[in-house]
Amino acid sequence: MSELRVAVVGGGLAGLSAGLACADAGARVTLLEARPRLGGATWSTRHQGLAIDNGQHVFLRCCTAYRGFLDRIGASDLVALQSRLAIPVVAPAGRTAWLRRHPLPAPLHLAPSLARYAHVSWADRLRIAAAARKLAKLDLADPALDARSFGDWLAQSGQSPRAIELFWELVIRPTLNAGAGEASLALAAMVFQTGLLREADAADIGWARVPLEQVHAEPAARALAERGAEVVTRARVREIELRGASVAAVRLDAGRVPADAVILATPHAEAAGLLPAESGVDIRALAALASSPIVNLHVVWDRKILAHAFAAAVASPLQWIFDRTQASGLARGQYLAVSLSAAEAYVGVSSDSLRRRFEPEFRRLFPAARAARLEKLFVTSEPAATFRQAPGSQRLRAATQTRVDGLYLAGAWTDTGWPATMEGAVRSGLAAARAALAAAGRRQGLPQVAA
Repeated sequence: MSELRVAVVGGGLAGLSAGLACADAGARVTLLEARPRLGGATWSTRHQGLAIDNGQHVFLRCCTAYRGFLDRIGASDLVALQSRLAIPVVAPAGRTAWLRRHPLPAPLHLAPSLARYAHVSWADRLRIAAAARKLAKLDLADPALDARSFGDWLAQSGQSPRAIELFWELVIRPTLNAGAGEASLALAAMVFQTGLLREADAADIGWARVPLEQVHAEPAARALAERGAEVVTRARVREIELRGASVAAVRLDAGRVPADAVILATPHAEAAGLLPAESGVDIRALAALASSPIVNLHVVWDRKILAHAFAAAVASPLQWIFDRTQASGLARGQYLAVSLSAAEAYVGVSSDSLRRRFEPEFRRLFPAARAARLEKLFVTSEPAATFRQAPGSQRLRAATQTRVDGLYLAGAWTDTGWPATMEGAVRSGLAAARAALAAAGRRQGLPQVAA
């Protein structure tokens, strides 16, 4: 069998997983990344003496493709994974309720925590339980779900505004990068069914113990090199060249890379600019898919104010807060990373303005912050962190296969059935690699993509 030449355009998790899967199957892989680094939306840098990530990325035990990717690149020991779900949910004055997994079968494993979830009334807790049972029965294959917002469904299911804000949004806002009122019911139902309602241990939370570049970019680059793949950074692709109805090469600013297969694993807005008309992909649909931002606050205190590895905040503009002191190399005090999802209101706002907005919120939430000194607050922003996971977005997501022979799409924005997460990105990369390899007649070593 002749050698299969695969060009992967994009060095995020989708491209890295696709490239490695193809290289593992014996293809000659060239991975092209326009930026000077790999990792895509998961990157690290140094700032004011600290090792920081662009944002806080977490995964769940049910993220089997992502966890398999970590295993493959030898990075599983660089992440932490809870032995049992436990989320401290903090309200002003330090009032804390816990969402914990109990030793009961799903979905009863969350019932004891919900019964004690004092941030909402007893009546709200009963209505939350009833809505969860109803949510578990929704048919994810029903296209009508994607036409509705999760917020509308919750209201029609008897959920009060307080219950939506203080319970449902805790899950939906960080996973879909959208508030309940702006999120697709189809994707919200998928999140709750897969993460919380079907398997008791599915929602155990994992996170990186070291900077993300050490978890993704560096070990993935080593694994690709070990398989003989070529990784080229600062390589901006200008065109996908065709020969008839098949791919022939990718053209760069300088030179070209011949290819029998091309896996386009860029963000959807960039993919729209590279896709040839012959691909059959609806470029207008990709434009309508739009993007949603995430803003991250990096906050250094002179002492420890958060007693947990992470916490979720309610009744506050603060959302999810993570202790990154050890990973950052901070020698004294505490470094907290705050992830603000669906953060349109904060994009482009100065660090000083955000400090005035959020410093009082820390002191409201955490009693230990009242006597502490905030030493630093700086900001990283991802204006196009994810595609906009709104009602109607499902029909806008592109398939892996295009009408051009040898041209495949990958990225969390493709039609994976998953939200825009690290898991969705890796699944898309594996699906594209499998399609490329199978089309070339490869039958051995095809990557598996779990349902």
